[in-house]
Amino acid sequence: MLENYRNKFIPLIDKVISCKFNEIYDLKRFNNKRIKVLFMKVEDVVSTDVIHVSVPGNREKALSLMREEQVSVVPVVKNDTNELVGILTRSDMITNPDEEQIAMLMTRDLITAKMDDDISDVASKMVENGIRRVPVINDDGELVGIVTSFDLVAQAIADMGIKDPVEDYMIDTIPTTWDETPLNVAFEVMKFFGLKSVIGLNSNNKMTGILTETDFIEESEIISKRTEHSSSVGTEGDKWSWDSTSVLYIEKNHLKFTDKVVKDVASSKLVTANTKTKVSTCAEKMKSLDVEQLPVLGIEGELVGLVRASDLIKALIK
Repeated sequence: MLENYRNKFIPLIDKVISCKFNEIYDLKRFNNKRIKVLFMKVEDVVSTDVIHVSVPGNREKALSLMREEQVSVVPVVKNDTNELVGILTRSDMITNPDEEQIAMLMTRDLITAKMDDDISDVASKMVENGIRRVPVINDDGELVGIVTSFDLVAQAIADMGIKDPVEDYMIDTIPTTWDETPLNVAFEVMKFFGLKSVIGLNSNNKMTGILTETDFIEESEIISKRTEHSSSVGTEGDKWSWDSTSVLYIEKNHLKFTDKVVKDVASSKLVTANTKTKVSTCAEKMKSLDVEQLPVLGIEGELVGLVRASDLIKALIK
């Protein structure tokens, strides 16, 4: 019994002491809900019903599964076991349209977690590596779950009562485009910014919708284009020689979008935050609406930023 108390409370005391109340945290920041979060482990927030693919496997199967389940990332396991060997994103398939095999598309350099890891440690891994999802494995390296930045926002931050303004966490580099822009051009804008969404603006510079990477995938397909290259071979000066022609066929895949424009596809049901919205209030909005990002408006209603679940999880490691 005594040992259980030691294991439970000593780590908490260490964390509280390390906060340096006079320098970083003041006592008001440590409400009961925040202290509760200090105890939370991966097992408290993990999703154990994990959509995954296996190797060997091909692009078509993976993309079909992603569309059916409406997910943008899937862990990859060995076909005959549940050993985690990679992770596959829609971005991987977009940027490598010529590759068909999952084994060649997936990322092998994995960041993982265990069930008894602190959620603050997982948040740190996400922030440090610029990722939104961390597969959870057991001691044998088998896939047992996945934790996302949205899980941390919905199951921890939304209940923590964090009063910091969202302007302290938002990004102010926002990909925007005219809402009459063709999808293929809007996609290039999103890629240029290195983000997962782009905001549509009308001719009056007002927001009309938000388009995510998932929306682009739904409006695209991988098509093949064959090109022919030929060359003639003969013996110079020999009228009796036969000329021969070598033909080389090169087949290349590329991403083709529909003829729609941004406003045809973008979600027009925009929910926003303002610069002074509290972090936990923003997290509550994301949780209730099941969205991972919110446009942020300034005092006069102008677009000034974007806050994502991956931004809010920084509150767990401050």
